[in-house]
Amino acid sequence: MNLLITRTLPQKVLDAARARFDTTVHEGGKLSPDEARAALSDYDLIIPTLGDAFGAAAFEGPAPRTRVLANFGVGYNHIDAPAARAAGVEVTNTPGVLTDATADIAMTLLLMAARRASEGERVVRAGAWKGWTPTQMLGLHVTGKTVGIVGMGRIGKAVAKRCHYGFDMPVVFHNRSAVADPGMPARQLGSLSELMAAADIVVVCVPGGAETRHLIDAAVLSHMQPHAVFVNIARGDVVDEAALIAALQERRIAAAGLDVYENEPEVPEALRALENTALLPHLGTAALEIREAMGMLALDNATAVAEGRSPPNPV
Repeated sequence: MNLLITRTLPQKVLDAARARFDTTVHEGGKLSPDEARAALSDYDLIIPTLGDAFGAAAFEGPAPRTRVLANFGVGYNHIDAPAARAAGVEVTNTPGVLTDATADIAMTLLLMAARRASEGERVVRAGAWKGWTPTQMLGLHVTGKTVGIVGMGRIGKAVAKRCHYGFDMPVVFHNRSAVADPGMPARQLGSLSELMAAADIVVVCVPGGAETRHLIDAAVLSHMQPHAVFVNIARGDVVDEAALIAALQERRIAAAGLDVYENEPEVPEALRALENTALLPHLGTAALEIREAMGMLALDNATAVAEGRSPPNPV
């Protein structure tokens, strides 16, 4: 069987793939809709990832040759899973192995934004630091502040645990369904507006997709406190980016830490120009051992389907 890997993965994963399958690695960036449609007719197995355009249009026409889209990553909003299933294509993902790494990035951004670390580094690098003073770059003291988690799944729980046990932070959260065991003392709130008003720091951890697009809009942001910090490690289009920029520009919220953007890799100049932002280039799982584990899990999913077995992680 032949396998397409749509982006270069760690060498350990590529070696394992080539040992099992006739493997092609696409090195031209994310697949366009036309490239995705062609891949479905040319390959038995595909390991796609963020940005590859496997929307509904990719599955129109003749039945695909492809048997599985073994997604590299937990988020699969770039794949129309119902359309894939209707066309006889299994869709899988890689949950679990990336939970802690993504939660760690949330904490990185939380601290960077709250304590103005990015702004401070820019001052030092520009040679503009004039020395310590008692009122220099005063930020938000994190310990003991209330954190609000939007989306209490695996990653949301991991972030909440770090906040509660590491920084003595009371935890409130909002989730589409009731969460019987949040994993630590936490209080579920019935609405996003209630959560935004209650939290000193908000961390967004929901899945991407049509159901959550612009979940965080101007109306929701209007309930945040002026000293509050906003962190997004979910998907960029979960947030109305223009509304967030306006809230930051007008100082209706204090700061934001972002690892994802609405139209990646485009980051609006207005956002880049703001001092009260900590901006990372989608580093959520960017550790070699994590990317290797994700790749091996995606490969395990593809192998299972190739061998007629149920994959470990269907979506």
